[in-house]
Amino acid sequence: MTSVLYDAQGPRAKRRNILYTVLFVLAAAAVLWWVYDGLAEKNQLDWVKWKPFFTDTQAWETYIWPGFQNTIKAAFFALLIALPLGALFGIGRLSDHRWVRVPSGVVVEFFRAIPVLLLMIIANAVYSEYTTLEPDTRLLYAVVTGLVLYNASVLAEIVRAGILTLPRGQSDAAKAIGMRKGQTMVFVLLPQAVTAMLPAIVSQLVVIVKDTALGGAVLSFPELLASVRPMAANYGSNTIACFTIIAVIYLALNFALTSLASWLERRLRRGKKSTGAVVGAAPGGGLEMIEAPATKTGGSDQV
Repeated sequence: MTSVLYDAQGPRAKRRNILYTVLFVLAAAAVLWWVYDGLAEKNQLDWVKWKPFFTDTQAWETYIWPGFQNTIKAAFFALLIALPLGALFGIGRLSDHRWVRVPSGVVVEFFRAIPVLLLMIIANAVYSEYTTLEPDTRLLYAVVTGLVLYNASVLAEIVRAGILTLPRGQSDAAKAIGMRKGQTMVFVLLPQAVTAMLPAIVSQLVVIVKDTALGGAVLSFPELLASVRPMAANYGSNTIACFTIIAVIYLALNFALTSLASWLERRLRRGKKSTGAVVGAAPGGGLEMIEAPATKTGGSDQV
């Protein structure tokens, strides 16, 4: 039996795939056993090394929670600034005016090409030389600045690509009813592009959360991953246990962000299917968006 995408496997292919599966499972089990045996031999699995995280709150209150707060704070401020800045430069790259389009493209390409770690180091040096900020505040500013400059340029490309994926008929229809380009962008293109851009934006948010660790590794910013060093020193060199707990926290945080984005994307798509918007004349003679009841046709939304 065949399909459009592949040919059905014969008896020999099925036996071969079963053999490959068994070999892969055995190899994976051997690797896991090798890791387990190595950790056990070095006493890294002893309960005394894991006990502080399950029977005492000191490790969480003194090391993990402050680092977690700094990670969330840096990621929040970076996203809060980078998202509108990236949208601004992304729209700027689509401008019909050369004096807007070219500088926007130069800024985006320049900061997208520089490693975020180098941007953090440069920002920290600038703040140290030309400001009187306290060390903790200066490190936070440096990490946020590096994250904003890099991720705003990446988000600008995400916004530009999301808008360019929309059918050209959307813009033509808006022009046909007299909407200016700014109105077309705000009321027609951006609302539709948000759903398409949302997965990429959330992926970039996950990158921002993880990149805060660069500030801890190089600038000694007291974020979540940087809490491993003092915590391991305080609890008897349980480095493996500390890294494992921190990794689980990162996994839980990023999984929560991804799940929230998936829920929001489904909600936005349901909203687009259930309601529409039409453009009507405002009392003052301008244009306004008017919510229209849902239709039962199977066609796509039109402006």
